[in-house]
Amino acid sequence: MKMITRKMLATTLTLAMVAPLAVACTKGEKADDQKERVLKIATSMGFGGDDEYFRQQFTEIFEFANPNIKIEIIPTMDEKFRYGGAQPGEKMPDPIEKLKEVMQGDNPPDVVMVGYEQLPDMIESNLLTQLDPRITKDKFDTTGIVPAVIDGIKNAGGGKLYALAPTFSSSALIYNKKMFTDAGTDFPKDGMTWDEVFDLSKRLVKGEGENRINGFSFSTQSQGDLFYGMQMYTAPLQLKMFDDAGEKMTVDTDQWEKVWAKMAQLQKDNVFPELFDPQKPMNRKFDQENPFAYDDFMSSRLAMGIINYGQIQQIINANKNAANYKGFKPIDWDVVTIPSHPEAKGVGGSIYMNGIMGINAKAQNPDDAWKFIKFINGDDWAKLKSHSSYNLVARSKYLKPKDGLDFHMEAFYNVVPVPMENNFKIYRDKPNIFQVQEIGRLQFANVLKGKMTAREALKLWQTQGDAMLKQMKDNPNTPMKPMMEAVPAG
Repeated sequence: MKMITRKMLATTLTLAMVAPLAVACTKGEKADDQKERVLKIATSMGFGGDDEYFRQQFTEIFEFANPNIKIEIIPTMDEKFRYGGAQPGEKMPDPIEKLKEVMQGDNPPDVVMVGYEQLPDMIESNLLTQLDPRITKDKFDTTGIVPAVIDGIKNAGGGKLYALAPTFSSSALIYNKKMFTDAGTDFPKDGMTWDEVFDLSKRLVKGEGENRINGFSFSTQSQGDLFYGMQMYTAPLQLKMFDDAGEKMTVDTDQWEKVWAKMAQLQKDNVFPELFDPQKPMNRKFDQENPFAYDDFMSSRLAMGIINYGQIQQIINANKNAANYKGFKPIDWDVVTIPSHPEAKGVGGSIYMNGIMGINAKAQNPDDAWKFIKFINGDDWAKLKSHSSYNLVARSKYLKPKDGLDFHMEAFYNVVPVPMENNFKIYRDKPNIFQVQEIGRLQFANVLKGKMTAREALKLWQTQGDAMLKQMKDNPNTPMKPMMEAVPAG
């Protein structure tokens, strides 16, 4: 009887929250708007018609508010790949190409959902309808959508909107207040440059060995890889590894040399945590006394680090339950915006938009498609979904700290996304191209260890990378031969 009562209560609460949405959607509707009709949705993510998560996240509330509209999800992935029935070695069709095929087929979807990295390709292929005219006609408010989302989508469309996204994830610079107070140093602030953060971090470094406190890291996690971490620094500078065709390396340049030399010097100055040595045994105990030993910030070994919004909840929970962890001390913290370069002020951060949705250029029901997009990206939906601890809703008025906390939430969304490189096709067509990146990681390690200068390593990366790219072009189906780490003699 208890279980039935709880279920009835949950249902009642859900209906109470959704009812205002239904009223908002039905108010002012014409009589012919009540006719039953179908809205077709397809995604490149592999969701099928029976996907419970997708329906809970996006369609159930809309269907409740619009009982005359039935949602039909068009799968773009063969069921044998979704449910593990594919034969060994059987290659899965490219999801974005499959989506394109479905969009132009006999039963085209009205709404499509894609990944952020896929959006430019869809726009360039003229597969999406521009939304600006509908936004203007309906006076749909986009001013309340955070810059991290609206500017990112506009950048993908050359200043025009071809899609909207209801939620996003983002990062900020977190800092330990006590460490700054102990060092007699002012706290970080919004809008700092990378050089200002690096200079500040040098004043926080102290101690040796296991007691060493580092000033800054591109990640709060222990044993992070500086080569991959510093991509947050290089991306706003639009430093590219290879050309737009993915056939020629572009790393043997003065700008790349300047960045690598700078990072190596900062490592030498002990700004970053010490380099990971696989030959050196781990001294830190991963035990019940300190379950957060893997995290430099939570273990009070790091003054500042880049953190994703989804990680914030872990710190909040750890502080709440600090009495249960003998090796953990509560941390007084706050966040500010990701640093940026003077030549790209305010640009930076790991920003990813979730549920990016647009109208198929060949949609048979474009009006309901816009109705759906408007609903999911509207105020009421954002208010309902704003309780998530991991994703952020795109409307700023509902972005507030939870659990009675007071931290600088704006740091996660008052930033401009890095302009997106339209190299999705390269990574799709050349899956082995990540090996080219790995060459760079090996050569960068040589620079950090003092075995090579930055320019020597970059020249070697350029040469070896060119050879590998040529191999991919001449023999695309042949497995890549691994490049050996090369260090000059002497």
